[in-house]
Amino acid sequence: MISRVDRSPVAQWWWTIDRWFLAAFMALMLLGVVLSFAASPAVAERIGLDSFHFVTRQIIFMIPALIVMLAVSFLDARLVRRLALLMLVGSLVMMVAVLFVGAEIKGSRRWLHLAGISIQPSEYMKPAFVVICAWLFAERARSDAVPGNLFAMMLLGVVLALLVAQPDLGQSLLVVATWGVMFFMAGLPWLWIIILGGVAVAFASGAYFSFDHVQGRIDRFLTGEGDNYQTDMGHEAMVRGGWLGQGPGEGSVKRILPDSHTDFVFAVAAEEFGLILCLIIAGLFAFVVLRGISRASKETDDFSRFAISGLVVLFGFQSIINMGVNLQLLPAKGMTLPFISYGGSSLIAMAISMGMVLALSRKKPQRHSVLSGRGFGGAQPLPAAE
Repeated sequence: MISRVDRSPVAQWWWTIDRWFLAAFMALMLLGVVLSFAASPAVAERIGLDSFHFVTRQIIFMIPALIVMLAVSFLDARLVRRLALLMLVGSLVMMVAVLFVGAEIKGSRRWLHLAGISIQPSEYMKPAFVVICAWLFAERARSDAVPGNLFAMMLLGVVLALLVAQPDLGQSLLVVATWGVMFFMAGLPWLWIIILGGVAVAFASGAYFSFDHVQGRIDRFLTGEGDNYQTDMGHEAMVRGGWLGQGPGEGSVKRILPDSHTDFVFAVAAEEFGLILCLIIAGLFAFVVLRGISRASKETDDFSRFAISGLVVLFGFQSIINMGVNLQLLPAKGMTLPFISYGGSSLIAMAISMGMVLALSRKKPQRHSVLSGRGFGGAQPLPAAE
């Protein structure tokens, strides 16, 4: 047991970290492993791999993800900004490279293969982009002489250009929505809201008419006609599960669902464990977002407030998109469920993102003078996380 009077880095971390956040992230990671056992063996067998191929890889990815999340949570705000800057520069360089040497999968270039490892640079770009924009907005709030809002707009333009070039319009929508929430928090004037809203509508309309696959997905979603195999099977899995599910390993729809271990793992959870587990999963995501916004509202530092809010909003929007597709409430879009879907890049990038949330939401140590302290030497114990 770590004593409250212990002043070691680990002790200070333990007594200042938000342990509710940490527990929620650990629970989601554990659910990711459990649902990998449920969803991935059928996919592995269908493509000629060992039954537990994806399970093994999920666990292998989980170990460095957990280590990275905990390591990042030890950083202070200054080091979080530096880490985000390095990640942003590196990911943008890789996003440019992916357009020329990236692997083309289903008409898109989003992956780089380095030393036998597949990397999706856009996953690492997202948390870095949020943190750097938070810093730019905070600098603008601190001094009108710093054109932080303008720089944030320019950065958004660069990121969107690279995402559309892949093309990855789902990630583009996610980035724009998160950026918009942060800009609104930073005091976006109503005139800018109208202008940017018009730009967003124009962008969505242009995407609809410029990309056949986008037009097809939206048309199929609105009319119900055409190839809706995956979404129909995902919905069927959720209906069959009922409240309590068919039991671990008893699901049948997952055996014919191509992406049951990634985009449709939520449907597998419903079929085998029931809607009750799905509500628990949705509740964990909602808890992280609401607690993050609550903790951000108590921050006196603009940077921490914007960054925490942006990171948990990004986390929440991504989970909503994934679950919405599974429930046929949104057009089909390949987007992982944070910490639960199979995928190394997504898992490690999300671990870095939530490590930043843990770091920025840590309580600041309260220091007292010798005369004002109660104990011998005047040192007060650090407050426990709420």
